[in-house]
Amino acid sequence: MRVIISGGGTGGHIFPAIAIANALKSIDPEIEILFVGAKGKMEMEKVPAAGYKIIGLTVAGLQRKLTAKNLLFPFKLIAGIIQAKRVVKNFKPDVAIGVGGYASGPVLRVASNSRVPCLLQEQNSYPGITNKILAKKAKRICVAYPAMERFFPAGKIVITGNPVRQDIMTKVERSEAVEYFGLDSSKKSILVIGGSLGARSVNDGILSGVKGLPDDVQLLWQTGNFYFEEMKSGAGDVKNVKIQPFIKRMDMAYTVADVVISRAGALSVSELAVAGKPVIFIPSPNVAEDHQTKNAKVMVDDNAALLVKDDDKDILIEKALELLNDSEMMSRLSKHILKHARPDAAKNIAQEVLEVGCRK
Repeated sequence: MRVIISGGGTGGHIFPAIAIANALKSIDPEIEILFVGAKGKMEMEKVPAAGYKIIGLTVAGLQRKLTAKNLLFPFKLIAGIIQAKRVVKNFKPDVAIGVGGYASGPVLRVASNSRVPCLLQEQNSYPGITNKILAKKAKRICVAYPAMERFFPAGKIVITGNPVRQDIMTKVERSEAVEYFGLDSSKKSILVIGGSLGARSVNDGILSGVKGLPDDVQLLWQTGNFYFEEMKSGAGDVKNVKIQPFIKRMDMAYTVADVVISRAGALSVSELAVAGKPVIFIPSPNVAEDHQTKNAKVMVDDNAALLVKDDDKDILIEKALELLNDSEMMSRLSKHILKHARPDAAKNIAQEVLEVGCRK
């Protein structure tokens, strides 16, 4: 079987796509997989690092705000469709998977018009515009949240959960994780993750409170590459703080964390459910239809997480310290968020892919 996986732009699209590819390969090592992404986006680095071939298209998203970049959108869309036609014609896929992001639109449109069966994987509780448009021609739509028939044809929906990286589910000893990051095993740890690219407001909120860390608490802080030097300079010589632009070993990071402060992207929510960690979500307000708040509220309404609004970012450290000092609350949050874990999501989606492909 030949499979195209298309999409990307952020880790929330890329890492689930790689997890699906790995699950397909574990079922049948002979499956041929080709990724199609957007030139200049992080998938062009992350996918080859995972051992897969990727082709980049000249595509870009439509900006939600009025901007000059939108004038180029029709031309880039046409160029992307032309390139996608070439890719589909040459690769001859048996099935195409769209995970959301710029490239998935042209690729799955071309694939469906070429009578290639398509499967969508929607990570969020509120779908992006690309998947909503593509849903009409998709054979199967794998989702992570209930009540998605508001957006997609009910007969096509399968609740599989979101694929998470395999290493998240690997057991790591805390002593090993502490040593890996150069932390102190006698101190409680707060992990801060603002998404794979980092988040300005989360970083600013942490920076405003980092000097108030008590001596018995340490901070592991992923800033994103763009903000790393600024945050490192701003934190200065504050003790008990480990700042990294990007954390490659998230299994180690989750293991060492007692409390997590995180954006509420779909991948982060799913990984934290599998990790079973007490978490404070700070949803990004700068996403389509405020879908991160909707993602977080599913957990908050089930007493599985706490929520701090983006405007209240300066109280993040204060809230994390309060949670660290409330062992009963930490235990309750961990217990409830574990109920939302779907560790077999990638395998289940892979089975759906095989079924869709075989019915061609």
